[in-house]
Amino acid sequence: MITKRIIPCLDVRNGNVVKGVNFEGLREISSPVELAKYYSECGADELVFYDITASSDGRKLFSDILCETAKNVFIPLTVGGGINTVDDFDRVLKCGADKVSVNSGAIKNPQLIEQAAKLYGDQCVVLSVDIKRVDGVFRVFAKGGRENTGLEAIEWIKRGVDSGAGEIVVNSIDTDGVKKGFDLEMLNEVCNAVSVPVIASGGAGNIEDFITLFKTLPKVDAGLAASIFHFGEVKISDLKKEMNKNGIPARL
Repeated sequence: MITKRIIPCLDVRNGNVVKGVNFEGLREISSPVELAKYYSECGADELVFYDITASSDGRKLFSDILCETAKNVFIPLTVGGGINTVDDFDRVLKCGADKVSVNSGAIKNPQLIEQAAKLYGDQCVVLSVDIKRVDGVFRVFAKGGRENTGLEAIEWIKRGVDSGAGEIVVNSIDTDGVKKGFDLEMLNEVCNAVSVPVIASGGAGNIEDFITLFKTLPKVDAGLAASIFHFGEVKISDLKKEMNKNGIPARL
């Protein structure tokens, strides 16, 4: 049986890990290098590193911090932020990333997904989508959740998978940092629309939220969270033990 993955997320701004609510009110937490090392040693299945202001600032991702972080990680590392060209893919992979996450760059240039998938393989290309309800419709947002693209989210995700994205990260802006549980309605629609792995992001507040996620939506492959892990509210080892108790396969 395929195990469900637990993935901490490092949102990095100006060299430090930050966290906010609904993508706003960011505050600094810790060094990404130290946190990455900690998670690599304490049972995380993968790690996500986002340079969250690279796109909105119109700059490239901080390579030096990424290289140092990758040296301390012995689990798969997905990296995103300011990925606009296949050259950006190449640079990030050479820094030590295993997978590259595209968001705003793919919105600006939808052909980027296909180009990268042909060069590096579908398994390397992760489409990260920031989604918010606007008048009852799931809309795609760009530039760290600041800009409504007008794109309908499910159609955009299907298009990305058809172009070669091998994995989807669904970031619910509505539930981000609120700690009231994952956006099950949104995730269900995504899971029913595509056959590639889907990672749920936004809303985890406790262990029970993960249990509910995987039991309600068995098609979801992984749960991603930030603050509850960063602040020690949930230990990954405790979460995985509880998952196994509830019949949800997890790597201990």
